[in-house]
Amino acid sequence: MKTRLNITIENTILMQVKAYAASNHMSISQIVEDHLKMIVKTSARNRSILDEVDQLESPQNTDSEKNLKNDFYEERAKKYGF
Repeated sequence: MKTRLNITIENTILMQVKAYAASNHMSISQIVEDHLKMIVKTSARNRSILDEVDQLESPQNTDSEKNLKNDFYEERAKKYGF
């Protein structure tokens, strides 16, 4: 579903964008939409794996008071001696 969006830009930029759109057989709406899609994909790619992990929910069958990160690191320290 498409939604209408109003933007305000300088007239000189608008003229340049219109010329670009015409020469590439595109609409200005398509140019803006493509650019916004690129921004959203880029920002999603730049997220760290640690950010992703932090947003995961804790397993359901665990004690909510436990600090799972600390437990993990403590177990690794025991296993590998660091």
